[in-house]
Amino acid sequence: MSELAFENVTVRFGTRRHSTTAVAGVDLTIPHGTIVGLVGESGSGKSTLARAAVGLVPVEGGRILLNGHPIDHRAHTLQMVFQDPHSALDPRMTIGESIGEALPRRVRDRRGRVAELLGLVDLATECARQYPAQLSGGQRQRVGLARALAGEPEVIIADEITSALDVSIQGTVLNLVRDLQRRMRLSMLFISHNLAVVRYVSDFIAVMYQGRIVEHGPADEVLADPKDPYTRELLAAAADPAGQLDLGETGDTTPAH
Repeated sequence: MSELAFENVTVRFGTRRHSTTAVAGVDLTIPHGTIVGLVGESGSGKSTLARAAVGLVPVEGGRILLNGHPIDHRAHTLQMVFQDPHSALDPRMTIGESIGEALPRRVRDRRGRVAELLGLVDLATECARQYPAQLSGGQRQRVGLARALAGEPEVIIADEITSALDVSIQGTVLNLVRDLQRRMRLSMLFISHNLAVVRYVSDFIAVMYQGRIVEHGPADEVLADPKDPYTRELLAAAADPAGQLDLGETGDTTPAH
């Protein structure tokens, strides 16, 4: 089992007298083997919640639990794939070195494991000898996924991983995410401002607005009968003139379920 749970999580920035609440009492669970899509506009607190999960920002209140226990960030049980695949990789390291750095120490055939991980994300073994600047944005984001998988995490957090990519290659990355999750039964928190993208990969959808979760449930139910006005606004923005969700950015209009 690999279940990530946020319990009444609050994150604030600034001093006590001049603070800003970025995340306000969030309760959210990512069940084992599922993708939970977290959607909301820029500034809603999505990325702050993700960074709190991996220990990059402090939590002022509440708890973040993995399988019912506080997260030990030294164990690398959570891995994050960042929005900008260029800045997320060290330009001085080859792709093989970057992925290899994330492997557990017990792995002896590190070169073989790197090659295996590259294959999982549909990259040629030869990429291991290349540097990030020699790859396209889509290829670098696949490397980010391979690097996250290298640590053998229990949960992966994907933070706006398609928003920095050209529209023409966003679909390739989304299809890869969906395929990897199904094959490996990954638990994943998938964050995006685009409801159509979130719908394409998610089993459950949570809607975040001004630091709070305003709606949460199975993807089909949230999309078919949204209860919160903000969810309805997002749904309207993602719909084409015929009233159907516009999945054009994915490059594939096959339903996720």
